[in-house]
Amino acid sequence: MRSINTDFVPADLDASTWEAIEPFFVRLMERSIHCGNCLRKLLLDRSELAATIDEKRANLYIEKTRRTDDADVKQAYLHFVENVEPRIRQATFDLAKRIIENEHVGSLDEREFGVLLRAMRAEVELFRAENIPLQTRLTTLDAEYDEISGAMTVDFDGAERTMPQMARYLEETDRDVRERAWRGMSERRIADADRIDELFDRMIELRHTVARNAGFENYRDFQHRNLMRFDYTPADCETFQKSVEQVCVPFLKRLHEERRDRLGVDRLRPWDVKVDPLGRTPLRPFESETELVEGSSTAFHSMDEDLGSLFDSMREGDCLDLASRKGKAPGGYQYQRQRSGRPFIFMNAAGMHRDLQTMIHEAGHAFHSLLSVHHGLVEYRESPIEFAEVASMGMEMLAMPRLDTFYEAGDADRARRDHLEDVVSMLPWIAQIDAFQHWLYTHPDHSRQERTGAWLELQGRFGGIVDWSGLESFQSKLWQRQGHLFGVPFYYIEYGIAQLGALQLWQRSLIDEASALDGYKAALALGGSRPLPELFEAAGLRFDFGPEMMGSLVEGVTATLETLPA
Repeated sequence: MRSINTDFVPADLDASTWEAIEPFFVRLMERSIHCGNCLRKLLLDRSELAATIDEKRANLYIEKTRRTDDADVKQAYLHFVENVEPRIRQATFDLAKRIIENEHVGSLDEREFGVLLRAMRAEVELFRAENIPLQTRLTTLDAEYDEISGAMTVDFDGAERTMPQMARYLEETDRDVRERAWRGMSERRIADADRIDELFDRMIELRHTVARNAGFENYRDFQHRNLMRFDYTPADCETFQKSVEQVCVPFLKRLHEERRDRLGVDRLRPWDVKVDPLGRTPLRPFESETELVEGSSTAFHSMDEDLGSLFDSMREGDCLDLASRKGKAPGGYQYQRQRSGRPFIFMNAAGMHRDLQTMIHEAGHAFHSLLSVHHGLVEYRESPIEFAEVASMGMEMLAMPRLDTFYEAGDADRARRDHLEDVVSMLPWIAQIDAFQHWLYTHPDHSRQERTGAWLELQGRFGGIVDWSGLESFQSKLWQRQGHLFGVPFYYIEYGIAQLGALQLWQRSLIDEASALDGYKAALALGGSRPLPELFEAAGLRFDFGPEMMGSLVEGVTATLETLPA
């Protein structure tokens, strides 16, 4: 694994304090720029400084999520967020403004710097100094949400269990066990519902103020620009929502009807949606973290030797934290350490099939990080999220033929069926979360009661046939489980757009797997150096999420499901 070579910022710089960082910003601001080459060198040195800061931020965030119950770790993270990041934001803006206003900017090569300069112009356009403390406060509120979520445990069958550990029981064939587990988890979540609602109220208010300060009518339109969505609009997001409602919701309802009939129940309840409908024992692909890592390595090597070697490079150097434990934040992620070039995969494995899927998903992100690490500009070592998720979701699809690494033949086919069904079934939830966010931020003065009403109305549009009778209080707070709403608002439709790309990649692989993998790796190596539609094109995919494209992909999934045993 290669590191990023630098000559502007010392490799051992501790970027945890403003006093250590400030001199480098000063040197960049004061540097004389006599020509295009001078400006190019400044951009590359700026990137080295950004990579150093990003790695410090990454390590502080990683430790914060690993140990949500450690006061010292929390304080170190909050110190950076509250005392260092605000100054970085101001200095970054000042430097970006100097760059885009420089007389030599027009001489920079468009192919090399065009995407970066487009983003920098948008950042300068959106920047408001008065928003810095508001954004800092939003980051601390998100940390509070993580702390609340990470502390949730349930006493079940004689032991204290984390939420990821409890999820195993939702797959048990004994319906009474599933119901007890589901109620235990839901009651634990509802105990903090008011606290989370209060926290979210403050977030909504702060975000609306951020948007108005920047000259936008609402936070939806501000954040759309802030997320650098140059290639599609809020109206296109609504087209996605309508396409899902038209194409994928009927698919989901058919699956729910089949599940109800196979389970032999009159009503499909919330604790019935994860269990195997034919009464088979839950899929358990591994028992230990070691088994998960060994099996993943074998699978990736059998798919592609390059990818297998990249995965093996992460087995050392503190790149993996996989097992669930008390005090660990929920969820999973991959975070690239931009200075050293070493990715980090975080998850809460409890031996379930979805843990295997998370491993494959986050490995896809890590492959993206490792294949794009060569770019001199740190911004090009990441891609727009809509394509970054193609890297991860596409890897889930490409790995399906290798599931026999973890399962006997019958269970491997069962896992493939489950995954294909889940891929399409997830699209309605993505559309619902996206539509919910559109409503939230175009109605910033809403009451909690109105928020609940909007959520339940959307469940009517995008839900299946699950019966929530008597469980309405739990149903009304389901959105609180979606961490993206708190930490990365409007970052969710990207999963849906990317899933359409991943399905296209999978269909390519059914015709010519080697060609699909070559396109995948070539596109990942571009990082964020090209506009979003060009990244899709480099992988042989179309950037299209209308009903015709969606319909053809769902038809392909349906055809494959017909070839797999139930």
